[in-house]
Amino acid sequence: MLFNKEKRIKYLGFNDFWFVVIGILTLSFITDYLFNNSFGTLPFGKALLSWSISLFFTICNWFIVRPFIIILRKKYPHLKDVIKRLPLVFLAVVGTVLLVDLFGNKLISLIFGAKYHKILSSSQVLLPIIIISTMTMAIYEAIYYYTKLKKSIREEEQAKQVIVKAQLDALRNQAQPHFLFNSLNTLRDIIDQNPKEDAKKFVDKLSDVYRFILDAGNTNLIPLRDEMRFARAYIHIQKERFGDNLMLDWSIPETMLDTLIVPMSLQLLLENAIKHNVVSKAKPLVIRVSVNDSNLVVDNIKQPKSTQIPSTKLGLKNIQKRYALISDISPRIENGENRFMVFLPLLTATNQKSTYENIDH
Repeated sequence: MLFNKEKRIKYLGFNDFWFVVIGILTLSFITDYLFNNSFGTLPFGKALLSWSISLFFTICNWFIVRPFIIILRKKYPHLKDVIKRLPLVFLAVVGTVLLVDLFGNKLISLIFGAKYHKILSSSQVLLPIIIISTMTMAIYEAIYYYTKLKKSIREEEQAKQVIVKAQLDALRNQAQPHFLFNSLNTLRDIIDQNPKEDAKKFVDKLSDVYRFILDAGNTNLIPLRDEMRFARAYIHIQKERFGDNLMLDWSIPETMLDTLIVPMSLQLLLENAIKHNVVSKAKPLVIRVSVNDSNLVVDNIKQPKSTQIPSTKLGLKNIQKRYALISDISPRIENGENRFMVFLPLLTATNQKSTYENIDH
């Protein structure tokens, strides 16, 4: 680990090679100066020997506590885990200093004899060494916390940018002239046939669509029940155009309605199905929306139009990118010969990335 730069950066937050070298030398001189002042009171040879013992203790303490810190980083890697790591790091420092002092002094006695046994007096230096070692290891924790915090802020900003882009894309798609033109034409036909209730309901649904688009841009995830309410309002508008030629088969268990989903993702998949498939009396379009293994599945039989509209696939890429920022679970697309299926993960707090676990959805 000491000579593997990538692992040092991953688990410690920075390349600590020179920090280790300079830190050990500095602490060994400080320890020797504070408790023995060897170079000020002893001949150079004995002073060098006394300092080497301080160096030995410093190296032992550092290279025992450091791997323990790395183990804790692997087990508790997130920002919220700092309150778990700090007490354990402190206990590791205390335990290491006590054990190194106990066995180190015995080893020194065996090697150098009783003459050098009290070069470092345990009763005088244990507490200060614990304090100094704790402060040194705290530098590790501070750098790691700062690195994680910067990464968290960067990812959150990226997520906000993607959400804003999704909101603008949705507004642009829904406000395209042909959508507004078709909606107004449908409304005119409804008024001609029934000037009150049907027209009022249509306007209410159209209003719901635009209200949701404006509101959803401020959130990363929403409950599935809210996304379905928006999708149903959108489908109501489309059914005024296509009538019974457009059919939706909803199969959503009540227990899944509180799971979380990326806003406007279901509506976008429904829009794509209508956009790229024939919807007619001879070929009604049936879109099935169901839940399978914690995924919202949207699938339909492919009925390609004779004149295909070029697909940029920007909508699907946008959904995939937003999921990638929020969770390690990605949407899945199955473009078969006869069917087109998209699997949208239904998320909970446990399978979100730590950056987003505490966001007010």
